[in-house]
Amino acid sequence: MLPFSILTPSRLVNETLALGWREADPRPPLPYHAPPPPPHHGPAPAWGKNPPGSLPLDDSIAPMSTIITESLTLRYGQRVGVERLTLRVPEGTLFGFLGPNGSGKSTTIRVLLGFLRPSAGSARIFGRDCWRDSHNIKAEVGYLPGDLRLYPWMTGHQALRIVGRVRHRDLMGAGRDLAERFRLDLTVKVRKMSRGMRQKLGLILALVHEPKVLILDEPTASLDPIMQERLCECLRALASRGHTIFFSSHTLSEVEQLCDRVAILRDGRLVADEPLAALRQRARREVNIRWKRGSPMPEAPPVFLDLLERYDRQWRCVLTAPVPELVEWVGRQPIEDMTIGQPDLEQLFRSYYREEGE
Repeated sequence: MLPFSILTPSRLVNETLALGWREADPRPPLPYHAPPPPPHHGPAPAWGKNPPGSLPLDDSIAPMSTIITESLTLRYGQRVGVERLTLRVPEGTLFGFLGPNGSGKSTTIRVLLGFLRPSAGSARIFGRDCWRDSHNIKAEVGYLPGDLRLYPWMTGHQALRIVGRVRHRDLMGAGRDLAERFRLDLTVKVRKMSRGMRQKLGLILALVHEPKVLILDEPTASLDPIMQERLCECLRALASRGHTIFFSSHTLSEVEQLCDRVAILRDGRLVADEPLAALRQRARREVNIRWKRGSPMPEAPPVFLDLLERYDRQWRCVLTAPVPELVEWVGRQPIEDMTIGQPDLEQLFRSYYREEGE
């Protein structure tokens, strides 16, 4: 018997280590081989591929989807956790999962890890059902919860030994390498660790076995900027080798610098799911124009510029069309100087959270 119950989603241990298989199953982790999609029997639903309330799926995604949810719904009584959530997370993707607190991100993660049973719909990882096959899925998954809790008596060395026993692998060497990278003293007990040190230990335990799927809930909390960058380096290296990263956050900036694709939740419902490059194309840019003195200024801006402020001979605008259209117009104007800002993803991100009718 292990010294603490890490194989069940107990409130005491939280979902901190979310490891391995059920205690009654002595088998080692199964190797991951991409399974074929499950066969479909019976007539196709009337709505085709996309259930009501879901976003259209991108058929151009070439890699196999490692994580799949179909109309995933979970309710806590009358309260909605997630509603008809349909996602595809391709293998080897750095996938950003964005939303404010209470939007359903952690609920989705707990369903993926088999801690909660869906009210309707399904969730699969490696083609396996996240509720029925949770014990096998966890053998190839690493997880860091958003509200990390660890036993106060444990040192980092003890935690690595316990995780190694659960996974039937010697993880001490890899754990020491990660501890050196994250500058964590493994001899310190949890009760004497700062919040940042505990977060580093949680990350080491999630990363140490190089899981095929890594699920991280607010992983940069309490990390200083240097450690955040080192974490990003680790995640990029894993993704480059075909590992899938599911990165949950409520902060756009950290997702923007790391992820390839972003899904956005609001009130338990999916409001966006697309490549980050596509979001950038739709994001607006700020344009500042300074007009030449002695030359006439237009009385009003063109339709693709929203004028925010006008003072002296300067305009501050928002561009609502592609940049080439602006450049073509500028070439015909008596302009002394112009600056075009980067795409304002923050503004686009906030627009998804405005209540309908605002």
